[in-house]
Amino acid sequence: MGIPPFTVAGLAVAALIFARWAVQLWLARLNGRYVLAHAGAIPSAFQGMVDAETYAKSVRYTLAKNRFGQLESTYEALVLVALLFSGVLPWAFDFFTVHFGASVWARAALLFASGVALALSGLPFDWFAQFRLEERFGFNTTTQKLWWLDRVKGLLLGLALGYPLLALVLQVVDWTGEWWWLWAWACLVAFQLVMAVVAPVLILPLFNKFTPLADGSLSQRLQALGQRTGVAARSIQVMDGSKRSRHSNAFFTGFGRFRKLVLFDTLIQQLTEPELEAVLAHEIGHFKHRDIPKMIGASAATSLIGFYAVSWLARQAWVCQAFGFSPDGIVPALWLSALAGGVVTFWFSPLAHWWSRRCEYAADRYAANTMGERLSLTGALRKLNAKNLSNLTPHPVYSGFYYSHPTLLERERALQEMSPGAAAAI
Repeated sequence: MGIPPFTVAGLAVAALIFARWAVQLWLARLNGRYVLAHAGAIPSAFQGMVDAETYAKSVRYTLAKNRFGQLESTYEALVLVALLFSGVLPWAFDFFTVHFGASVWARAALLFASGVALALSGLPFDWFAQFRLEERFGFNTTTQKLWWLDRVKGLLLGLALGYPLLALVLQVVDWTGEWWWLWAWACLVAFQLVMAVVAPVLILPLFNKFTPLADGSLSQRLQALGQRTGVAARSIQVMDGSKRSRHSNAFFTGFGRFRKLVLFDTLIQQLTEPELEAVLAHEIGHFKHRDIPKMIGASAATSLIGFYAVSWLARQAWVCQAFGFSPDGIVPALWLSALAGGVVTFWFSPLAHWWSRRCEYAADRYAANTMGERLSLTGALRKLNAKNLSNLTPHPVYSGFYYSHPTLLERERALQEMSPGAAAAI
């Protein structure tokens, strides 16, 4: 196993890895210092929103996650450098080819096995985050048995669904020649659309228990909201999120007659009925604005660009040679792109999050307009931020880079500035 010689391509990738790691650490430390600067007392904007004990705990939680994130980012950068520049990848490729052949299934097995190995290398961090960090701040409710069982289920699902999909993509390469990237992209999009329908029915119940929301005033209130807005879910179900964590959430899932609203049991425990109605109105706002189809479209466009980039890289002999591969195409290019693609897409995350935050603002306005008042949604947001120990004072650059949702203060200001009837035109 020889170490690949450094080339311009190799140096460029190494520079991107270092740049991403350096920016991640800079952002984390920038945010940590900003949080510490506001840690002495509750900022005036949050007076009356949160008590001193909860605010102090949220600061400690934020700083603990900050330190852990820096360690994890450093580890991931070191692992990526080792994989790309130690010569282990071309050695593994040659080993698989010699012992298992070059069939579609063998090549797909190599890609799948490498993904599993990478996931296994990150398990200690996942375990620590759940059973040390989350446990320390009172969020963890899962057991060791359940946590490991979830990983086994995920592996089996990957084997049943991901492995055949990889084989299909590689088979498409053999079938369609130079236009393989377009056909492979079409297969991926079709798979994702099927999964959007199938997952809520067959996959999510493998991990959580879903029960219909009991008849009563809350059920009647939420059903009336659905009828009023013309977005009635086929069912409103309660998910036993509390068996893993005390964090809370709500979401729509599925399409057409399979569409259902899911409420975490923790959310129902934390909010009043008007606040829960406001949360549902917010989710309906996403539906009304077609945010999910837009996200699916954006994801499809991104993956199309990605597949074309892989097809271009596969034709460049210098790319494979830079990392020790023979210049023979698709599998090394797919492998390298899967491993190193994140050092490129990282720089576009602020744009994606900016768009996501715009969608959140619009859904908030829709909810306030539908409810006819802002207090229920504001109360829900305050409680959710307090219960989840959210960072109330992130540095603006940090939140702009990482946050898919506006901060609590930003959302409240936007709601306060909303003119009467402004959401009706959205």
